[in-house]
Amino acid sequence: MHTPDKESTGAEIAGTEAGLRALLLARAAALGIAAGEGESGEAAAIEALLEREVVVPEASEEECRRHYERHAARYASGELAFARHILFAVTPGAPLDLIRRKAELTLSELQLDPARFAALAAECSNCPSGAQGGNLGQLGRGDTVPEFERALFEGASTGLLPRLVATRYGFHIIAVDRREAGRQLPFETVRAQVAARLQRKALERALAQYLQVLGGAPLVQ
Repeated sequence: MHTPDKESTGAEIAGTEAGLRALLLARAAALGIAAGEGESGEAAAIEALLEREVVVPEASEEECRRHYERHAARYASGELAFARHILFAVTPGAPLDLIRRKAELTLSELQLDPARFAALAAECSNCPSGAQGGNLGQLGRGDTVPEFERALFEGASTGLLPRLVATRYGFHIIAVDRREAGRQLPFETVRAQVAARLQRKALERALAQYLQVLGGAPLVQ
């Protein structure tokens, strides 16, 4: 099953990775951080550079509690969604606009006639689940990549989701057939999970800001 799992393929940054790597290596060299041989040596130099120049503050107890209260549904045990999908896969060099348009047209067809989901999954999906009408079975939090999970669990409704869901694998049409509510976990149980989520978001913001500055103007030592 080509369900969007948590393993990253790197496809979502295709076309930019080489340029970013060159930018980071140039900055590392300017600071006297030498890159070793091969990709592993370059990766070590970039890691040393980011550890030196990108500062990510830890989330406070208050920030963690506020996030938990605002997103309590994320921190439930046993929450399940029974879903189907149709995947329009995107690979490096593929005509992105054409693939998106085909996915949008298919979604429009299904909005007019949801009963055609299984037939269109068999016809159009690039996932092996298409042979089973796009059926993914039961999914819990953590079973899929974050962008797919958000679309699946952020709402409480069932049926065909009104918009395409873009992930690193391509564009998905998703139908949620049934939901099973989970048991709310106390804050103390998920404190580390909340902190890790906030830390990850803070790191993403810090890296984006750093790369913007690095690409826009020379950084002085």
